[in-house]
Amino acid sequence: MVRKKIIIGITMGDPAGIGPEIIVRYFQENNPHRGYDILIIGDRSILDEIAKRINVYPSSNFYSISSLSEARFDEGLINVLDLKNIRMEQVKIGRATDVCGKASVEYIKKAIDLCKKGDLQAMVTAPINKEAMNLAGFHYAGHTEILAQSTNTHNYSMMLDGGSLRVVLVTTHAAIRDVSSKITQDRVYRTICLTYQWLAKFYPQKTNIAVCGLNPHAGENGLFGREELDCISPAIAKAQSENIPVEGPYASDTLFYRAQRGIFGAVVVMYHDQGLIPLKMLAFDTGVNITLGLPIIRTSVDHGTAYDIAWQGRAKISSLIAALETAAYLAQRNQEK
Repeated sequence: MVRKKIIIGITMGDPAGIGPEIIVRYFQENNPHRGYDILIIGDRSILDEIAKRINVYPSSNFYSISSLSEARFDEGLINVLDLKNIRMEQVKIGRATDVCGKASVEYIKKAIDLCKKGDLQAMVTAPINKEAMNLAGFHYAGHTEILAQSTNTHNYSMMLDGGSLRVVLVTTHAAIRDVSSKITQDRVYRTICLTYQWLAKFYPQKTNIAVCGLNPHAGENGLFGREELDCISPAIAKAQSENIPVEGPYASDTLFYRAQRGIFGAVVVMYHDQGLIPLKMLAFDTGVNITLGLPIIRTSVDHGTAYDIAWQGRAKISSLIAALETAAYLAQRNQEK
């Protein structure tokens, strides 16, 4: 089998946030990178301006192209697929606006299209702002929903990878009062299956899964709620009957003490903060967001647009580095299959 050269696309994120900044600073501190090439998908004028303002990289190194066929992956050149979606005077730094929301979604959709065509082997997304996106008329809860709709994917899950701990969410951005009604046996079962399939493909040396309960003490046999009895335990039993190495449900107050030691391939959690709090305590600066179930590879930084420090040269690039390294590993493994 002839392997294609790995090209990873980075979407610029919300122009008013820290996305453009962490991208230009990445190239200042990590050039040349090894084993793969990078294509930025965004607006050259914004990248030029942030590079000038925080004095991190000469803008002459950005190489604007209108299609991937024009790319030159020469040392020192930074290929930018320049969509020309927004002008600097339209950017209100540190504020959510419809123009920035629209531009950020268009970067994502372009990257998805290139991945679907096989022109990119993976995509990495810089942060977007949900308010800005909705102001622009894109009523999504986040990146995950855009990716799912654009790839016609109906069975998908969000994973956060913190190295020693990976968590996969049964429900994502939902109000706490709505979580219980969204937890069904089928949904928990499908999340377990997606997690196992992903681990078996990319990390076959450790495919065992732990499942977290919803209620205190995992419901205490129905004393503190019936979700474990009615939905979570039956889903686990069904997966076990199919030889999936899964255990639980465990009480969350003790599970993560064990999980952070790396004894599970992943932990399936019931809601957003249940998984994100322990993960960010362990890997706040290096966490990676991965979307399971897609026909393409997508990773992301595990942080938001940080409007309060945008365009100040203060944002850390460690999560972007981790997202790129993870994307490159997944793309390589994907080619080996």
